[in-house]
Amino acid sequence: MQYQNIILEKQERIAILTINRPQALNALNQDTLLEIDRAVSEVARDDQADLLVITGSGEKAFVAGADIAHMQNFNSIEGRQFGLLGQKVFRNIETLEKPTIAAVNGFALGGGCELAMCCDFRIASTKAKFGQPEVTLGITPGFGGTQRLARLVGAGIAKQLLFTGETIDAAEALRIGLVNRIVEPPQLMEVVKTIANRIRSNSPLAVRFCKTSVNEGLQTDIDRGMTIEADLFGICFSTLDQKEGMKAFLEKRPPQFTAQ
Repeated sequence: MQYQNIILEKQERIAILTINRPQALNALNQDTLLEIDRAVSEVARDDQADLLVITGSGEKAFVAGADIAHMQNFNSIEGRQFGLLGQKVFRNIETLEKPTIAAVNGFALGGGCELAMCCDFRIASTKAKFGQPEVTLGITPGFGGTQRLARLVGAGIAKQLLFTGETIDAAEALRIGLVNRIVEPPQLMEVVKTIANRIRSNSPLAVRFCKTSVNEGLQTDIDRGMTIEADLFGICFSTLDQKEGMKAFLEKRPPQFTAQ
């Protein structure tokens, strides 16, 4: 499939989606969101892609935000529709069965921070900057920022970032739990691919079930969450991956998982 605003490639069964609008610091307009959504659907269908990495082109920005020039003259109906589109696209990333990693290489502001947050976890360059500066533009976050930020870093820190619109550096993002790790810029993709390959060495079904259990458990109470976990734990014992994983352990050899 041909894309104008993104690049979708595959390296050793790792799909890499790069937002590619460097002239606009990879800002998100409607066309870019629609292309991201198509690419995510393509990855979901691709049996040769085990994992999705999302990053931005160039050295300055992951995604600097939603495209302000695109939004400037929206009325309230158009604004809501744009917000719902962004929410839909990012929710599709969040619920993709395959693991997703955000490789944050620069500015991740507004819609860029929201895009990073809908991935399973975030690895950041030391040059990365995060923030939800929407209040400085007279708007609120519209692509899930008020919901995911509070879930990731707690309500108090989230409200401070949302109310002030301040930008934080990678070290502060690590301290508050917004990112998992920070690395020097030249090593970013190498480290992300190393983590991706470590994930790929495990049972794809078990990894998928872990993601489902965490995501669904966060939407309910602890007792229902335990039931979700128990159900998925039980399903594992009907898979060939479980038979192979335990057999390989007992035979003291690396397992050969088949996602069955």
